[in-house]
Amino acid sequence: MSIAAVSWFLILVIPKPSRAAYPCMQAAAPLMSSLVIWLLSVTGTYLAFKKIGRFLQRKKYMAAVSLLVIGFAGLFFLQIRNSGYGISQTPQKQARMHNPPNTPIGEGKGIFPGRVAWSHAPGAAHWDGENGFWFDDKWNSQEKTDRLVTSSLLSLTGAVTEKEAWNKLFIHFNTEHGKGNTGYRSGEKIAIKINQNNTSSHDDSEEYNTSPHVLLSLLRSLVNEAGVPQQYITVCEPSRFITDYMFAKCYAEFPQVIYVDFEGGNGRTKSEYVDNAIPYSIDNGKLAQGIATCIMEADYLINSALLKIHSGPGVTLTAKNWYGVTNIDKVWRNNSHAGFNHDRSGKTAYRTFVDFMGHKELGQKTLLYIIDGLYGSRDVNGIPAPKWNMEPFNGDWANSLFMSQNAVAIDAVGLDFLASEWPEVSSLNYCDAYLVEAASIPNPPSGTVYDPERDNVPLNSPLGVMEHWNNPIDKQYSRNLGKTEGIELIYRSID
Repeated sequence: MSIAAVSWFLILVIPKPSRAAYPCMQAAAPLMSSLVIWLLSVTGTYLAFKKIGRFLQRKKYMAAVSLLVIGFAGLFFLQIRNSGYGISQTPQKQARMHNPPNTPIGEGKGIFPGRVAWSHAPGAAHWDGENGFWFDDKWNSQEKTDRLVTSSLLSLTGAVTEKEAWNKLFIHFNTEHGKGNTGYRSGEKIAIKINQNNTSSHDDSEEYNTSPHVLLSLLRSLVNEAGVPQQYITVCEPSRFITDYMFAKCYAEFPQVIYVDFEGGNGRTKSEYVDNAIPYSIDNGKLAQGIATCIMEADYLINSALLKIHSGPGVTLTAKNWYGVTNIDKVWRNNSHAGFNHDRSGKTAYRTFVDFMGHKELGQKTLLYIIDGLYGSRDVNGIPAPKWNMEPFNGDWANSLFMSQNAVAIDAVGLDFLASEWPEVSSLNYCDAYLVEAASIPNPPSGTVYDPERDNVPLNSPLGVMEHWNNPIDKQYSRNLGKTEGIELIYRSID
């Protein structure tokens, strides 16, 4: 494997040195360095022991002792390499970011500007990591996920009841969008974008996707508390699939809700697209430019993302979740991903995610941002894993839900959790680039003029507020520290 990694590196990088920063090259680096250490250790050990006898015969005892030390050092490096603790695997203590701690940039959004509500319910998810699926009812408490949604809504809005919280959200949104001081009106459509990226059919998948229990709790709140009629709600994952378990669980209570996915059938509606709805601020090659019709026709959007790391852009939170509403191929290798991956040395450049966040039919139409952290995961693919070590998780699943009206702030908080828990992941380095860009409009570091609709009306104000917390123990942002700018993280624990 190491030889293959070296060969792959040389074939790609010699013709074009900039490819050394590609994710596949970053993944190959530990294998390459492991091979070098092994070769040096084997060669050094062999030569050292081979020459010890000659020096002893010549009574050159100091030289013989020196070679003996070298030989045992070689054996030591071989041992730690074979045990999986090679030098190449030493983790970095902290992921490198563009923005230092507690130095906010941008502009707070929401009823309480810059507020992110974090609710934590230990025991909501208790999968043992081996038996059944992580989303099985036996491993998840529907009652606790209901309480997570309720708690987060109340913390975010300062309301006393869920009904009041939703009314505050709708009134604030409509006021900000010039629709007057009014709440939800019957007939208005709401689309919920979930994250089912790790699906390839309607069959249940063991891989980590949106929690069916969190989605059901959200639907219960919208219908039973906000008073939104079922038939005006669409749950969608236009470029992927709504799996059988998720569909059955939600359909049993809400059969009039519309469920849209890539293929349709079996109670789902097949996704359709409006062509050239997002031409992007710069020429993005073959990047998908159609947006799902159910998104375009909605009056309000809810972006429900996942708490997990990604091998390319570093994290996959609410901003990347928008990619799934475009007309991409269901086979990811057939798609262009220009402008997704950041430069891990810290160079600035155009970021596609900013176009998603600023588009009038996407970020600008979003009522609420959610990060489903019921489990959380270090890897973009596969089952959720591993469990979390930081406080207050202490070796358990994250059992958390995050909500905000601020697209930049909620992703900044999600990033801080992920980067603090797993700083050794190389793709995290400088992955806050898209957040810095979004918070710095109209003067982002890259110099890009962001005009996602290409209508010659560029974005002219920050899309939210960006900062990193002071440390992973206190988890304090500027507004938590008494400042009048920055992020405010409101924490609630649910027994």
